[in-house]
Amino acid sequence: MKTLKLLSWNVNGIRAVHKKGFIDWLLKENADIVCVQETKAHPEQLPKELISINGYQSFFSSSIVKKGYSGVAVYSKPEPIEVKYGFGISKFDDEGRILILDYKDFILFNIYFPNGKMSEERLQYKMDFYDAFLDYADSLLKQGKKILVCGDVNTAHKEIDLARPKENEKTSGFLPIERQWIDKFLSHGFVDTFRMFNDQPGNYTWWDMQTRARERNVGWRIDYFFVSENFKENVMNAFILPEVLGSDHCPVGIEILTDTAI
Repeated sequence: MKTLKLLSWNVNGIRAVHKKGFIDWLLKENADIVCVQETKAHPEQLPKELISINGYQSFFSSSIVKKGYSGVAVYSKPEPIEVKYGFGISKFDDEGRILILDYKDFILFNIYFPNGKMSEERLQYKMDFYDAFLDYADSLLKQGKKILVCGDVNTAHKEIDLARPKENEKTSGFLPIERQWIDKFLSHGFVDTFRMFNDQPGNYTWWDMQTRARERNVGWRIDYFFVSENFKENVMNAFILPEVLGSDHCPVGIEILTDTAI
């Protein structure tokens, strides 16, 4: 078995982060699979060097409802045996939030989950998206598949996962209904990998740029790697990289043992 390193990062615009040294960072980290969210671009809008990074295949899912919105991408050294671009439900797939890569040994979901802050309608959309995702994941678990899920989940699970829980109890991203969904998701047979290795407060992945919250570490942990229980023993490490700048989020990562060939 080999050790694979996987990273996930909401880049808040792949063209913007490209100007801040994204490719150099990616090559230096030398991860086997790099998942990014909120690309805000279609592949045809990107320079060639962002599509073809040395040693990696790239896969993009982009919004067809509006330009410069949402979007996810995966840079992968191992070749997946299949790539899907959604759950098969157009109202979710059309926003370009989903990539599902089958590596035979495991299935990887790279997802930019919706934000519910804008309106009641968007909060409902977020909750419906959560449920559609869980239905899809459940169907794979029933087939005995091993699953990894990464991305910006847009919800802090517990009080330890944000700096100011009391002040944010009525804010989307920390509403009881959103937190309860994560409880439900975990109860279906998933594990929050970061908490397997670190039970300390003060570990965040997103900070409000307008209030310069990052300088004071007033943040939220809303970016995750989850794995199904049947893959838990393969997780060797999970970590956050708060020193990596360029977005209002920072990358998160895991190291896994797998038979997947590079």
